[in-house]
Amino acid sequence: MDIDAWVWWLIAAVGLGIPLVLTAMPEFGMFSVGAVAGAVTAGLGFGVVAQVVVFVAVSVALVAVVRPIAARHRDDRPQHASGVDALKGRQATVLERVDGAGGRVKLAGEVWSARSYAPDQVFDVGEQVDVVDIDGATALVM
Repeated sequence: MDIDAWVWWLIAAVGLGIPLVLTAMPEFGMFSVGAVAGAVTAGLGFGVVAQVVVFVAVSVALVAVVRPIAARHRDDRPQHASGVDALKGRQATVLERVDGAGGRVKLAGEVWSARSYAPDQVFDVGEQVDVVDIDGATALVM
């Protein structure tokens, strides 16, 4: 049984697609597309050298063009803070007097223990303060 070259290229494309799914490395997808281009070249009747040249050219072109574009889009995404990092920089309302020893603030709809960032600062009830840092379950405010 003699299998045509385009079938081998399609088998290679599927074989390169498997690591793409398992490892989420887009380069394997680009090589898989190159193998499909090699299969098309073989289906059109071109020789082995032309098939390999088309495979390499398409794969390299995709890696050279698509990869930098994808990296640029990945880097441009806004980074969303979560957890205590999302609370830093927010404003809180003083519920109980806050000084270097302690106090209470309302932060993001919840009551938090708090202390002033500078030990000599004092904040009275009703004042708006900025959360500088979170130390365990205590908001450091100023």
